[in-house]
Amino acid sequence: MADKKLVESITSMEEDFAQWYTDVVKKADLMDYTSVKGCMVFKPAGYAIWELIQRQLDDRFKETGVENVYLPMFIPESLLEKEKDHVEGFAPEVAWVTKGGLNELEEPYCVRPTSETLFCDFYKNDIQSYRDLPKVYNQWCSVVRWEKETRPFLRSREFLWQEGHTAHATYEDAEARTEQMLNVYADFCEEVLAMPVVKGKKTDKEKFAGAEATYTIEALMHDGKALQSGTSHNFGDGFAKAFGIQYTDKDNKLKHVFQTSWGVTTRLIGAIIMVHGDNEGLVLPPKVAPTQVMVVPIMQKKEGVLDKAYEIRDAVKAAGLRVKVDDSDKSPGWKFSEAEMRGIPVRVEIGPKDIEKGQAVLVRRDTREKIEVAIDDIPAKVSELMETIHKDMYDRALKHREENTHAASNWDEFKNIIENKQGFIKAMWCGDRACEEAIKEETGASTRCMPFEQEEISDVCVHCGKKAFKMVYFGRAY
Repeated sequence: MADKKLVESITSMEEDFAQWYTDVVKKADLMDYTSVKGCMVFKPAGYAIWELIQRQLDDRFKETGVENVYLPMFIPESLLEKEKDHVEGFAPEVAWVTKGGLNELEEPYCVRPTSETLFCDFYKNDIQSYRDLPKVYNQWCSVVRWEKETRPFLRSREFLWQEGHTAHATYEDAEARTEQMLNVYADFCEEVLAMPVVKGKKTDKEKFAGAEATYTIEALMHDGKALQSGTSHNFGDGFAKAFGIQYTDKDNKLKHVFQTSWGVTTRLIGAIIMVHGDNEGLVLPPKVAPTQVMVVPIMQKKEGVLDKAYEIRDAVKAAGLRVKVDDSDKSPGWKFSEAEMRGIPVRVEIGPKDIEKGQAVLVRRDTREKIEVAIDDIPAKVSELMETIHKDMYDRALKHREENTHAASNWDEFKNIIENKQGFIKAMWCGDRACEEAIKEETGASTRCMPFEQEEISDVCVHCGKKAFKMVYFGRAY
């Protein structure tokens, strides 16, 4: 009965996707709510996923020359207001500190919603000569944005992220870094999270406040909604002029630097859940699964069973995998459900009959396929399965995206797709902001990006019929 109830306690995604998502994050023990409205506790199972994301992403950053720093969490009001577009973009979400102890502050401080202005203030003293460039810095921290509606991992008032902030001698160098970091994010999503993404440029309406250009990776969730999963911004020299960040070039002339910023957040955990999860719970890509293998002893009170389970654990650990034994006194069925709920990629079932035969049963979380394997071969087979599972998860997610990406050459087609199907819509757009806003108002679909890989679906805008400017991915989004 307990086994059945455990699975029943998740609302099916077909019935109510939003409730399914909340059920999974709670039942898989990833997070908990707090008395701080709009904020959450990362429980060990959730934080461990973030640690694996952080570690592997940080390694990739460092391979490109990035150095980590840490700046204050408070920004004086006067500093925030130096870049007009930037402050206007963030003003509605800023949290302010007006008192220090019992005393009113001379100037209010905001709790960082993002750190461009602080990095600029720092760079104006740190950069003097062309020899000081480029500066390629990143910080891992939390930021605060006073969101009205929150959802675990996808949107909370305080969230964890990394924010890279770089300074360069030329516009071309800044543009190259902007694109380089977007590619780092895209490769990471595909090679580590088994999540295919569309790379492209945001429209002026959707770009970051204060940026000249914003590039994005967009992923498609299981319910057909888009999720912006990482962004990279080219600031040109706008911030440098506002903050007076200058350097003396080789020709002894004073010049402004060109800057970039780029970031991903803990919403990547939400993306993993919504791209790969199913009605039994989480399905974790092996490279970010805190426990990759769970050994489940069956009839563990019988002599030799637990010893054999520990022996298998040690052999699998020696093969470089993250492995545990569930030696709790719960029933095997409950343990199976628990391992499935938590998304553990491979389960090893071992009982007295298996030991007699010198074998064990491996169960894949993603397909539930059962494989009988000789005990001595378990480490090699499990290592091989990690690669196979990653590839299969990626291929399934890609197939889902392809089946839910539609082309619309006129407005009737566009509306028909939005009303009767789900997913991305590829359509031509005239480049006019008013037209973009009208599409969103009429259908709820926003421009996700102008993909680098352009196609010509027609030669006119899907909405107004004027000459087309770019092919755009549209979609309803989180």
